[in-house]
Amino acid sequence: MSAKKTSSNKSKMLELESRLEKISLILEKAKIGDYVNIMTQPKTLLINNFLGGLARGFGTAIGFTLLGAIVIYFLRQAVLWNIPIIGNFIAELVKIVQDKL
Repeated sequence: MSAKKTSSNKSKMLELESRLEKISLILEKAKIGDYVNIMTQPKTLLINNFLGGLARGFGTAIGFTLLGAIVIYFLRQAVLWNIPIIGNFIAELVKIVQDKL
């Protein structure tokens, strides 16, 4: 009877070890350890968030500048094509923008 219990206990232990290894691999792939390290170090968390905010702000500024330049370019081209109603309106817009710059 004790031989059955020990073999049953060994198989349960092997199954538990197998499950534990699978869970360990899943946690390593999810990088939970890195996340916990960052959350327990407020200075690192603040620096990472600050740098991320700077990058997003810089990217937004560059993107808006490029988009604005493209829109102004096409507005100027529309004026050169002399589209009757739109051309006059766009000419006024371009004149206002150039005066403000």
